[in-house]
This record gives sequence, C-alpha cells and structure tokens, in this order.
Amino acid sequence: MDPGGPVRSLVWGAGAIGGTLGASLARAGHDVTLVDTVAEHVAAINRSGLTISGPVAAFTTSLPAFIPDTLRGTWDTIILATKAHHTETAARALRPHLTPAGCVVSAQNGLNELAIAAAVGEAHTVGAFVNFGADYLEPGVIMYGGRGTVMVGEAFGDRRISRRVTAIRDAWRDFDDRAAATPNIWGYLWAKEAYGAMLFATALTNDSIADGLGRPAYRGLYIALAREILAVALARGVHPEAFDGFDPAAYLPDAPTGAAERSLDQLVAHNRKSAKTHSGIWRDLAVRKRPTEVDAQLGIVAALGAAAGVPVPLTARLVELIHEVERGERPQGLAALDTLAGVMR
Repeated sequence: MDPGGPVRSLVWGAGAIGGTLGASLARAGHDVTLVDTVAEHVAAINRSGLTISGPVAAFTTSLPAFIPDTLRGTWDTIILATKAHHTETAARALRPHLTPAGCVVSAQNGLNELAIAAAVGEAHTVGAFVNFGADYLEPGVIMYGGRGTVMVGEAFGDRRISRRVTAIRDAWRDFDDRAAATPNIWGYLWAKEAYGAMLFATALTNDSIADGLGRPAYRGLYIALAREILAVALARGVHPEAFDGFDPAAYLPDAPTGAAERSLDQLVAHNRKSAKTHSGIWRDLAVRKRPTEVDAQLGIVAALGAAAGVPVPLTARLVELIHEVERGERPQGLAALDTLAGVMR
C-alpha cells in the first residue's frame, strides 16, 4: 500500500457512513467495492449507481456492489462500516476476503476495534474516527449532511503512524482534505463515546441534536454523562482528544468553571451547520423502528467501567431507557430525559 497512490478497498456496510465514504473514494478514482446485506440497496447501486445528496456534495457514481453471499475475491484494505452491534458477525464474514497482509479499518461508532481484533487479529486491525453526518434515505441514495473530523491510526502495537495508516489517510483525503493520521486513535474513540452518550440522551426525546444539547435545564445531565465515560477512559490509561467542539478536558471534575458549558455551546454550533439534524440513534428509534447500537456503544462502557472499578450509574440507566423505547414501553419525549436525570438526585 503506497502513500499517495490509489487504494483498493472493500467497504463492508454501504449505509450512511460506508456509502458516503465509498462513493467519494470511487468518484476520486480509487478502486472501491461495496458489500451490504440489504439486497434492495445493492440492486439499486448496481442498476443506477450510488447517489450522494445534500449540501456538502451531490453526485452519483457507479461502483460494484454485492450482498455477502455473492462476493468473491480478497482485499488488502477492508473498511468496516456496519452498525456497531453487527461488528462481530461482519468481522467473521469478511475474514475470508482479507489478504494475509491486509487490514480491517473500523469506520464505525464505538470501541469496535476490540471485537475486530478478536476476529482477525490485532496486527490486521486499524482504527478510524469518523464524525461526519450522513443518513441512508432509500436504496441507492444517501444524504451527506455535514463534515466532521476524520482520523486514522493504529489501534494496537506501538501505535506509531505506520505506512499503511499514511496510505489510508492520503486516500481518505480524497473524501475530506482534512483527514489526518494520529498515534492516539483510542483518545478520539473514547472522546466520541462521551459525546455519543449525550447523543443517546437527546435521542430519548424528539429534539434535534442542537436543540437537545442547547436546553439549559439538562446541561448538568449531559456533563455528568460525559464525565462518567471519561472517567472510565482515564482509568484505562487513555488520553481523550478534542474534536468538532467537544473538548474532553472541559468535562473533567477539575475543569475551570463554565468550560463544559462553553464546549456544549460549540457542539450546538457545530450541529447547527449540518443538514443532518437528528442522530442516527434517533432515526433508529423514531423512523426505522429498529434496535440501536446502545449495547455495543454504551453497554461495553458499563462493563469496562465495572472492570476498572469506576461506577457509571447514568450510563447504565441510559442503556435501560433506550431499550424501553426500542420495545415500545416508553415514548420518546422530555419525560424520558427527566427519568434519566432522576438518577442524579
């Protein structure tokens, strides 16, 4: 894999994130193949190309797409972009398509590099942090709503910026010219876990991300959630990194007065700029009526917190409340957020 040259990639999961990234790379001249379990989506891509809409970029590009059972061949670079709770199944399914010297890059939310490494080995696992906004609209159509930080880094070993990470970064700059490489990918992933907990909380309501984070009455709740997650990260020796208005240091107990509120203001401003108004979590609950990534994203934090001796009562209760909404036992609304806030009393 040569830095600066075209990268041949298999994108496993051609939804909002994988589809946007894959289509953008293909349009720039990279050799990209898509895999998705939704047959209608695959058929639409093969029939008419993959269409990216929205304010950031609007184009249609042709590229091959397959369902897993029909895929043949091997790749040096496989970008895994499924929902977090499908990681283990997808990692096992893609393993026959990974070359002996190849790597799997996790373009997902969560700490999925741990599950990927268990399936393909640490030496074959590369971490990535993607915070751009996109939504799957219909078969063959994805809305790219807002730019965000894009980082790539080695997840295991000495974590120096390797040749393969540099090559992936250079290729991904054809998607976003600000894409960067980092020796601390876990710092970004854990920081997004803290931000992600806030997004799960806003998804208990029907507020947009910006409106939810902007509500003064619940800012103490959002700050406490982030602080719980970051406490687990610190206990595991991780140094969380700032991104797109989220400054982990602002949420720590020794932060200057008002620092967390200023960070929330920046997050509100960042999200106001995106055509993607609501989180994918909210869409799973309110629109697509399907299970969320809550166990894979936040359930794992509760387990790691317990192992590190760090209590996370808000996070654990948030997981329970999301499941209640999934099962139809609790409506989305501010009352659900009030129930979560009750843990702090």
